[in-house]
Amino acid sequence: MSDAPAPVAVPRPTAFCRDCLTAVRRGATRCPKCGGPRILAHAELGDLALAHIDCDAFYASVEKRDDPSLVDRPVIVGGGKRGVVSTCCYIARIHGVRSAMPMWQALERCPEAVVIRPNMEKYARVGREIRDMMFELTPLVEPLSIDEAFLDLAGTELLHHGSPALTLARFARRVEREVGVTVSVGLSHNKFLAKIASDLDKPRGFSVIGRAETLDFLAPRSVSTIWGVGRATATALEAEGLRTIADLRKTDEGRLMRRFGVLGRRLRQLAFGEDARVVEPDQEIKSISNELTLDTDVSDLRELEKILFRLATKVSGRLKAHAIGGWTVQLKLKTADFKGHTRARRLGDPTALADRIFRTGLDLLTRECDGRRFRLIGIGVSDLVPIDFCDPPDLVDEGAGRRAKAEAAIDDLRRRFGADIVEQGLVFTPRARATAKPAPGEERAGEGSEEGPPVE
Repeated sequence: MSDAPAPVAVPRPTAFCRDCLTAVRRGATRCPKCGGPRILAHAELGDLALAHIDCDAFYASVEKRDDPSLVDRPVIVGGGKRGVVSTCCYIARIHGVRSAMPMWQALERCPEAVVIRPNMEKYARVGREIRDMMFELTPLVEPLSIDEAFLDLAGTELLHHGSPALTLARFARRVEREVGVTVSVGLSHNKFLAKIASDLDKPRGFSVIGRAETLDFLAPRSVSTIWGVGRATATALEAEGLRTIADLRKTDEGRLMRRFGVLGRRLRQLAFGEDARVVEPDQEIKSISNELTLDTDVSDLRELEKILFRLATKVSGRLKAHAIGGWTVQLKLKTADFKGHTRARRLGDPTALADRIFRTGLDLLTRECDGRRFRLIGIGVSDLVPIDFCDPPDLVDEGAGRRAKAEAAIDDLRRRFGADIVEQGLVFTPRARATAKPAPGEERAGEGSEEGPPVE
């Protein structure tokens, strides 16, 4: 007879109460123990282990936690009247307020809102507290931003005495109890679907997308559901008659690649719910930037423009080396009195191109050049996504396509013969700034406030 210990049974309920964690029968609408209605039920609930956790209206939730008088009031976190909304609570969203909306428009829709200037140091502190709790669940935590992350809980059942779903429900309760903010959880079999799931039932949501339902779940949804598909990409896809994910699935891969390059292949894979990416805790790149402290303070726009061009080219090179791009371009300036200013713009589609980074940064810079002297200038890109989703064909600006091809040719020469083999010329001057206005779908963020935060 073997002396080996009997295997420990790990609870794997297919339905449980999210309030008291009691296992319930499938089909129950209320918990028989606590009477709560928040029943989580799914046939694959005990088998899935990849999650996306996203804090609910994070900045606004932290402010409401710290000032209980705000609990039942609409709260907007953002800059002054010339700035934009960084985030807002769900009460404000009922009135039509949205992140990245100009502040004047937000207040027009919700005049009774309480506007609070962002406190990034406080939000980062709370974010780190929640992140530490995540690492208590698993070492496989991949942060995406200050308030969201992917987690892989495979193999943690014995450690936490329950399935990943139960562990995540306990985690959500703990964050709400100990930190004072709420989170939403998406659970699935890959990162693409887990991120979609976390947004299905906000706030305090917990949604599951199983393997068996993947194709049926995705089929009727808009192509814009795919993470990284922005307004311009969606417009280009719709021009090809591709409005839903089912349309993508029915389209020949060769046709998609001829029209959209490697992005076409990636889109078709995601249309079938295929995503082989793993949770990578060591790759926490939140943004890529370059800055330069000037030898002497500079106020001349033309001189600053030349420096900005070189910095944008370096940022683009680093983005391409990491095979990533980003939604938001950020300009950093420091005046002669050491006062810092950050201005940002969220693009209609993510980019890794030096041309777009520079042109966007130049428009932001031109607005700041009012005679002040600057001792530091920097440019960066944040809200990062895989490069496959970046820089779709521009249907409005025909010149953008030519510039992108020229940039690709220069990149190829540098890969083959070294970085110094060719030097791009600066032909975009301040006089052409009028052509660099925000494209449809692009928003300015952080304007009108010192150290304005990127859009949450």
